Amino acid sequence: MSRIGKKPVSVPAGVTASIEGKTLSVKGPKGTLTLAMRDEITYTLDDGGISVQPANESKSARAFWGMQRTMVQNLITGVTEGFTKKLLITGVGYRAASQGKVLKLQLGYSHDVNFDIPEGIEIKTPDQTTVEISGIDKQKVGQVAAEIRRWRKPEPYKGKGIKYDGEFIFRKEGKKK
Repeated sequence: MSRIGKKPVSVPAGVTASIEGKTLSVKGPKGTLTLAMRDEITYTLDDGGISVQPANESKSARAFWGMQRTMVQNLITGVTEGFTKKLLITGVGYRAASQGKVLKLQLGYSHDVNFDIPEGIEIKTPDQTTVEISGIDKQKVGQVAAEIRRWRKPEPYKGKGIKYDGEFIFRKEGKKK
């Protein structure tokens, strides 16, 4: 039994949820998100919120149960609050600047890296070494953060590179004489 899946997802005031065919759509103050519903799971709209239950006792239905409930919760959170990821850039001469729909990164290469900002994502650079990625779709925010980080992952000797805020980089000791 899924402990997460048993709990219904509460729908706050100002948010409307509807089921049309095989899609669950949630509309809130920040926008609209949709989720393709799985055949193994049944979704029901109640007064208290959205409840997610397995359609049968198969192994795949039980496996998807908790994950689908979490995905529904992410829809509700996205349209009400949104999601944010923060990246920190460490290294001499490494910097970032947001210019319109392009994020310019200087990461020690012979050229600047121009990252096109996808639709539905907002990127801010409060200072040259901080990048804040925000949007209503959790998966999209995480994917954009991972793509930016991929340009220069943090290395274990000096810690230079792009890391998530709060990420621990295991540091290694250099060569000894």
